[in-house]
Parts: sequence; structure tokens; C-alpha cells
Amino acid sequence: MDPVTNITLLFVDDEPLILRSLKRALKHEPYTVYTAQSGEEGLALLEQHPIDVVVSDKMMPNMSGIEFLAQVAERFPDTIRMMLTAFTEVEDLIDAINQGKVWGYMQKPFEMSNIKLTLEQAVQTKMLVAERNMLRASLQRYRSSIKSQFYRFVGDSIAMQMVYKAIEKAGPSQANVFITGPSGTGKELAADAIHRASTRKDKPLVCINCAAIPSELMESEIFGHIKGAFSGAVTNRDGAATQADGGTLFLDEIGEMDMNLQAKILRFVQSGTFQKVGSGKEEKVDVRFICATNREPHQAIADQRLREDLFYRLNVIAIDLPALHERDHDALQIAQHFLSKFSEVENKVFVGFSPAAEQLILRYDWPGNVRQLENLIHSCVVMSDGPLITEDTLQMQLKLKPSDAQALLNGQSGGTAPMRSSPPQPSLSVQQSGYAAPQQAAEIPSESQICSLAEVERIAIEKAIAACDDNVVKAASLLQVSPSTLYRKMQQWGDKNTGA
Repeated sequence: MDPVTNITLLFVDDEPLILRSLKRALKHEPYTVYTAQSGEEGLALLEQHPIDVVVSDKMMPNMSGIEFLAQVAERFPDTIRMMLTAFTEVEDLIDAINQGKVWGYMQKPFEMSNIKLTLEQAVQTKMLVAERNMLRASLQRYRSSIKSQFYRFVGDSIAMQMVYKAIEKAGPSQANVFITGPSGTGKELAADAIHRASTRKDKPLVCINCAAIPSELMESEIFGHIKGAFSGAVTNRDGAATQADGGTLFLDEIGEMDMNLQAKILRFVQSGTFQKVGSGKEEKVDVRFICATNREPHQAIADQRLREDLFYRLNVIAIDLPALHERDHDALQIAQHFLSKFSEVENKVFVGFSPAAEQLILRYDWPGNVRQLENLIHSCVVMSDGPLITEDTLQMQLKLKPSDAQALLNGQSGGTAPMRSSPPQPSLSVQQSGYAAPQQAAEIPSESQICSLAEVERIAIEKAIAACDDNVVKAASLLQVSPSTLYRKMQQWGDKNTGA
């Protein structure tokens, strides 16, 4: 047994001879020993000194040992309590245990070797209790630091705890923030949380989706324009830069912005000044920038979709949002959150998910991330009557084959059903898009069989959209491009067909 130090003992007995003999016997032991001749005196010492182990005689005048230990148990619950008695009848011990919550007892007349052994065991118990309390306090501090909800985010996975901490640190700063992560992971939620955690929270947060606005209108959307600047500009108009003065400007999907406009954004970031479209007047504003992209930034730079100098100017604080399948059990928490939300919106009563439905939610890979899960739960609420969302409802809304759904429930790979444990392979989107990946042994085509690259792209996109039941957003996700890219190309094809 390991030696113990700094342990304090208190002996309470109305016989001074016993107290002196105990103190003398323990003189060479690693204990600090206090003595008291009554319960009242013992309580006073406990108030003055931290006592690890208290040993009390049972039979004492005024306050019995049982009464004394009962008060010790109430007022000093972490102190180990023991009874020193010549009476070992069962009813006396039960009474002492019930009232004084004693850990053990020492019998009179006692042998000092037994006293020392019993005290060592009591001290070890005290140390274990102290260690348990420390662990309990540490666990409580850890649990209190875990957030299951953070601003508009839901989820308590380790991956999201790191995101929450990054947002908490980034919020009060004036530094620009660059957010990355797959589509549907909540980049706009992150921008909103950063703004609300900042000193600018009382000023506007202005959000611009660079993928949703035609490039010819984007400059006016950001900087504004003056009357007559272009056809249709019948009045002066303030842009997002002016509207966000004193607040935050969030540029989502900045990799979709025209490279020439990115040069003007760089100047705006550096100087805080800009010119409205059609105006030669410099305007100055105080704006904090938050930008986001679902592309890997360095690849976007290599592909000449993102200016390197602009990226490094914006990427002062980097926050990467994890895909939903990387967030442990968050998918189920988020699903329950959306179920409650859409039950109220649709005026329906749902109490939760069947056990098999919960497993399906946890094991599905969610290629569209939180946005896909949100839309799915809304669809399930609309298309079913409750009170539970079942695995059959999920299977139908996810358009899973029965065999694929069963494979997910069994924790096995099944068909085209995405699995959390199996990251999507590049060939997955090709297969689901309705055309085959080229094989190494494929026959070399003749010159007459070769299509233009633009035609190959168009065929691939059209087949992907058809395979997704004309769901352009889903097709874009599988092709790993922005939905606005597909819409823009479809519009171009339509213009060519009409001779525009």
C-alpha cells in the first residue's frame, strides 16, 4: 500500500486516557492527529480544520457518538466516519449506520496493530473518495463545456465542438474569416454566428450568394450603382457594401465570382473604399468580411476560379465545417430538431422516429449534408401522418431500394445506398448520374465518333439531371458543382436552341 501524507485524523472520546494512548500510538505515523472529549468540541474542531477521518466513541454524555456522527455526515459529508465502541450488537451498528452513515467501527478494548490497519484502510477510502470527487468535478466541467446547440447550429459531436470554439474566438475579433466545407453544411449559419458573437452584432449582416446572381449584375449588387449607369438603372441604388457599413459582409461561394470583379473586391478589402457602378466617386465604409466556398481553396486557385491574393487577404481566420457523416450522432439530433420544427409548421403531431428509422438516419451518408436532411424531414412530415417517422417513410423519401435500406440497417454496404462508414468514391456520382465510367480497355473511338468537350459535358449533365428525376440541386451535388452552374449552362443551351 502506498504511503499517505497530509492526512488528518480526529478522535472523539470522553475518556482522556484513551485519547492519549491513541495519539501516542500514532506518533510515528504520517498523520496529523486531533482529539476532542465531546461531540460539541469535535464539531468545533471540524469547523476549524479539514478532517479526513473522524473516529468517535459511541457512549458519550450530552451528545452520543451516533448523534455526533449524524451531524458530521450532514455538515461534512466527505469526511470518513468511524465508530469506537465496546458494544457490537447488531441493532447498535444498524443504528449507527442509519444515522451516522459510518464507514466502519473499532472495537474496545482494541489492539494498536488493528487500529493502524483499519485507519490505513479508511485513509485509502478517503483518497478514493477525493479522487472520485475530482473526476466527477472534471466530468461536470467537461459536460458543461459541451454544447448541443450553438446559435442556430444543432449537434454536440467533437467535430462541431471545435467549430463552436473557433467561432467563439473569431467572433470578437475584427479579422476576416474564410469558411470552407461541403454544400449544405451551414456556412451561412456559421457567418451568422460569427456576426452575432462580434462587437458588430447591432449592425447589419448582409449576405450575398455569388453563385445565385448573374455575373453582369454582381458588381451592382455589391457596390450599388447610380442612375443611368446601365440600361434599367432608373434610380441610384446602394449595394451590399453600403448596407453593411459598420457590420459584416458575407460573400458566399466566392469562387463563383468573376475574376475581374474579384480584383475589385481585393481593392475593397485592402482599402475599405469602392465606387458605385457608373460613378467616379470614392466611398469608404467599415466592413468586416466573411467569405465561404464549397471548393477546396487551393484547387480553386489552381483552376483560376479564385484569386490567390484575395484568398490570403480574406483567410485570416479559417473555419472548416465538417460533412454531416463526420459528425458522429449529430444527424439524429438534427433530425429530431427539424421534426419538431416542421411538425409545428405543418400543424401535425410527431413524437419521434422508430428505432429502425433512427439507425437509417445515423448510417446514411447524407451527400447533401444538413440541407438534404432538413428537406427530407420536411417531406416526411408532409407525406406521413405520424406519430412516428418510420424507416419505410425514410426509404421512400430517400428513393432507396429495399435491399439498400436493409443493407444500411444491417450495417453492410448495399447497392447505391451511401454508407457513413464508406466515403463516397468518385465513381459513385458517375454511376448514379446514369452513364458509365470509361474502362481502361475501352475501344479507341474513330475521329468521326469524337464529340467536342462541350458536348460531352452537356450529355453528362443531362443524364445526371434525368437520373435525379429532374432535381437539378441533387444532380449538381453528385456532379460536385454549384446548382447555379447547371442553371447557367441550361440557359445557354436554351438560348442556342432558340437562336438567341
